[in-house]
Amino acid sequence: MKNIRFREDILPLKNKLYRLALRITRNPAEAEDVVQETLLKVWNKRSEWSSLESVEAYCLRLTYNLAVDKTRLAVTQTETLAEDAEMLLDQSTPYDSLIHAERLTLIDRIINTLPDKQRVVMQLRDIEGKSYKEIATLLSISEDQVKVNLFRARQWVRQKYIEIDGYGL
Repeated sequence: MKNIRFREDILPLKNKLYRLALRITRNPAEAEDVVQETLLKVWNKRSEWSSLESVEAYCLRLTYNLAVDKTRLAVTQTETLAEDAEMLLDQSTPYDSLIHAERLTLIDRIINTLPDKQRVVMQLRDIEGKSYKEIATLLSISEDQVKVNLFRARQWVRQKYIEIDGYGL
């Protein structure tokens, strides 16, 4: 196995872990707590690092479990993805930027209405870029279940977006 170092191999994962925790908890402060707790638990298990097949998968799974546990304890609020997406898109006019921001807010609101498993699968596949196999391993479900959950989530988001955007709400 590769020699795993915290600073080079684990710490760079903190942004991915935060995005996953945020999608699950829907609260930035709680997501930060989950990431901090994840990193602490990973550090405390450093004697077992050499036996890990994938340190990233281990960290994501730990983050997922901690975030789900946190959401079971308290009702949380949603957080938008508009700020992250604005950096990726270069709009030519303020009007275009406004329209884009409103669409992202609407999509984020729709995604947050999905059932937990569909929301997490969509986050891991469409935002984090994980493979079906990685998602199946992280969530302890089959690849077919990942595909079904992702299909249903995308279909729901598309349908709701068309409904709402069509009515101008």
